[in-house]
Amino acid sequence: MKAQVLDRPGAPLVLRDLALPRPGPEQVRVAVSACGVCRTDLHLLDGELPGPKLPLVIGHQIVGTVVERGISVTSLALGDRVGIPWLGWTDGTCAYCRSGRENLCVAARFTGYTLDGGYADEAVADARFCFPLPPGLDDVHAAPLLCAGLIGYRALRLAGEAPRIGFYGFGASAHLLAQVVLAQGRELFAFTRDGDTRGQEFARARGAAWAGGSSEPPPVKLDAAIVFASPGELVVRALEALAPGGTVVCAGIHMSDIPSFSYDRLWEERSIRSVANLTREDAREFLPLATRLGVRPEVTVFPLAEANEALLALREGRFTGAAVLTMDR
Repeated sequence: MKAQVLDRPGAPLVLRDLALPRPGPEQVRVAVSACGVCRTDLHLLDGELPGPKLPLVIGHQIVGTVVERGISVTSLALGDRVGIPWLGWTDGTCAYCRSGRENLCVAARFTGYTLDGGYADEAVADARFCFPLPPGLDDVHAAPLLCAGLIGYRALRLAGEAPRIGFYGFGASAHLLAQVVLAQGRELFAFTRDGDTRGQEFARARGAAWAGGSSEPPPVKLDAAIVFASPGELVVRALEALAPGGTVVCAGIHMSDIPSFSYDRLWEERSIRSVANLTREDAREFLPLATRLGVRPEVTVFPLAEANEALLALREGRFTGAAVLTMDR
């Protein structure tokens, strides 16, 4: 099979022919049709996440068709269209798993990080962590829902029922969650890089009541803010934009250091929370909700052979919405 392989952090991906993976007893093999490109993939390339499997096939927003089943798999049939997300395996026995918090499992394995992922023609995954996909979205538009959508949805839940909510960074996750927020009748305030007029126009076109640079104060105080971008200073700016009792949710897997700030920024029962991974319950809630609300990403498509170009375009902010790799067959 064809796969884009990361040999070491700091090096570009290399397109290689690899042996076809065979599923274990509880796994399925999937013919990959599309795989979303995520900022987490850039963090892996840059060596900002510890202990990746190397060499590694990255990618954790996988859409494909089941073509082989392990002997113990009964939940999926050959020909089923499935999504494979970031959370790839948990032990099911630790205190976190037993208390409904499998996203914090002490032995968890992650697709495209500690398990080979979807920048490839084929992938294997634990059938228990694959999700049948609703028919309303084609493969390319379904892929970003599997991380950008799911992690964003978990962050939105942690933000509570804030009537006025700010998004710091308006990329793959934010433009999906904007559709949920507006359907819920909330006011959305979008913050992009200072001077990024295209991103601000994109946010306004997606329904933001206001859009501006990340150093600008919003016209009103916010009840909650979600920080999708990785600069740690945005946490302080988001705190400064909050009304009393508001919450800042950090939605990324990696962030630069958060600068020190005076206690008055946090006082009046403001809080800071982080999101770690996702649970299968998040997917069971979000995917039907996204279908019901008609949540649809804006996508820029690249062939698998151009994975490095897709990652560079993401790094440089050359597209709005999400990028998705497709497989030539």
